[in-house]
Amino acid sequence: MKKITDSCEDNVKLLKSILTSQDILVFAFETKDGAPCAAVYADGMTDKALLGEQIARPLSQTEAPKTPKDAAKLLQAPEIKEEDDPDKLADEVLAGNTALFIDGVCGALVAGMKKLSLRAIMEPPGAVAVKGPREGFIEDMKTNMSLVRNRLRTPKLQFKTLTAGRQSKTAIAVGYIEGIADDKVVSEIEKKIGSIDIDGIPDSSYVAKFLAERPYSLFKAAGTTEKPDVLAAKMLEGRVAVIVDGSPIALTLPYLLVEDFQGAQDYFVSPYRASVSRLLRFIGVFVSIFLPAFYVAAQLFKLQILPLSFLLTIAGSIQGIPLSPSLELFFLLLVLEILVEASVRMPKYVALALSVIGALVLGDTAVKAGLVSSSAIIIMALSGISAYTVPDLVGTMSILRIAFVVVAGSIGTYGVLLMTALVLYYMTTADAYGAPMLAPFSPLVRRDLKDSLLKTSMYGLRKRPKVFRTKNETRLNAEKEETHGQD
Repeated sequence: MKKITDSCEDNVKLLKSILTSQDILVFAFETKDGAPCAAVYADGMTDKALLGEQIARPLSQTEAPKTPKDAAKLLQAPEIKEEDDPDKLADEVLAGNTALFIDGVCGALVAGMKKLSLRAIMEPPGAVAVKGPREGFIEDMKTNMSLVRNRLRTPKLQFKTLTAGRQSKTAIAVGYIEGIADDKVVSEIEKKIGSIDIDGIPDSSYVAKFLAERPYSLFKAAGTTEKPDVLAAKMLEGRVAVIVDGSPIALTLPYLLVEDFQGAQDYFVSPYRASVSRLLRFIGVFVSIFLPAFYVAAQLFKLQILPLSFLLTIAGSIQGIPLSPSLELFFLLLVLEILVEASVRMPKYVALALSVIGALVLGDTAVKAGLVSSSAIIIMALSGISAYTVPDLVGTMSILRIAFVVVAGSIGTYGVLLMTALVLYYMTTADAYGAPMLAPFSPLVRRDLKDSLLKTSMYGLRKRPKVFRTKNETRLNAEKEETHGQD
C-alpha cells in the first residue's frame, strides 16, 4: 500500500484514488515562498470560511514549514493532529475534517472544521415533562456529550469513542463515571461494540441489538432516554451510557424493567405523588395486558365470576354477534394496531382525521351493524389507552395482549394463569451484565425497593442501587435521616 510522502501532488493523487466521489474537493494554494499546498475536504461538510481563514491565510503569509509540527504551529485551527495513514486520512475527510498537504513536509495534517446542519436543542416529543428540565438530545454525538458534561462537571466522567459499521464508520461514545460504574460492565460493553461487524449503523437501536444478552428477547435489552438529566442521573447510579452519532436516543446499561415505570418528573414532585403515579402505571400495564384476556375467559368459561348486573349488561350487548368472544377481541385489537400504525405514519393533520374516523365512525357503525358488541369496544379502548401509561413498553404489551387473548379463548382462565407463570419465569431468568431484569423484586433487594414502584424521600436514597455493584455505594451524606430511610 502506498504511503504519504513529502510530495503534495502525489499525496493528493493518492487520497483522491481512495475518495473518488465528485464532492471531495481540493483547494490548492501556495506559501509565501511558492511551496504548493492542498486542502482536501468534503463539500457541504466543511466550513470553507474557516478553511481560508485558519489554514490558507497563515500559510500564504509565511515561508513553507519543514515538519508537520512546524506547520501545526502556524495554523490557527484549534483541532490539529498529524496523520500518515491514507485510509485513516480518508476517514477523517469523510467525517467532515480537512486534510492538509504541504510540499516538502512528509505527512499530513488533519484540521477539525466540520460544518453540519443540526437541529436546535429542544424538548423531546416522546418525553414531555410538566416539571423538570426540558433539554433533549439531538442527532450530533458531540453535542449530546456536551449536554451530559454540562450536568456532570467532574473529571471522573469518562467518554471512550469507538467506531462501528464498515460503510458508515459510525462514532459511538461509551460514557461512565470512574469510581462508580463497574469496570467489568464497561469492558464488556466496549468489547461487544468493538465486535460489531455490519455495513452501517443508522441509529442506537441497532447497537442495542448487539449489546443484548438475549438477541431474540421480547423485552428491551437496554434502557433508552432522550433527556440529558435522565442520562446523568442513571450514570450516577452506576449505569453505563452509550451515545451513538446520528441518534437522539441514548442507551443505558444494565437495564431493569422497573426503569420504565419511573418518570423524569417523579424526582421533582413529592414522593407520595411519585408513588401514586408509578402505581397507576403498573395498573395500566396490568389492565392493558390482562383485561381483554379475562374478558374473553369470563364469557367462554367462567361467566359466574362476573357480577350479575354486569353479566346481564354483557349478555344483552353480545346477543346476535356473529363472532366468538375471542375472535371478536382479536379482530378489535387487530384494528387498533392498524389504526395506531396508520396514525403514526400519516401526516399529522390527516392522522387526526383518521383517529376520529377510526374511533367514532367505524366503532359506532360496527356496533350498530351488529358486528361487534359495545362492551368489547370499551374493553379494547381501555386496554389500548392503558398501554400508553408506559410508552416504552407499548410494543411488548401489544404482543403479549394478543397472545393472552388467544390463550384465553383456547384454554380459559387456567391458560391465562399458566402463560403468566411462563412469562414471569422468563423474566426472572433474564440477566444482563449481572443485573436481573426484575430486580429489586426478584431477587429481592430491600435497599433498592426505596426507588421502585414506591418512592421514598431523598434522605432515604443515601445508597446507590445495590444491584449494579458500584464501587462507591454512598450517594448522599446527610446527618438528617428519616426512619424509613435506614438500611
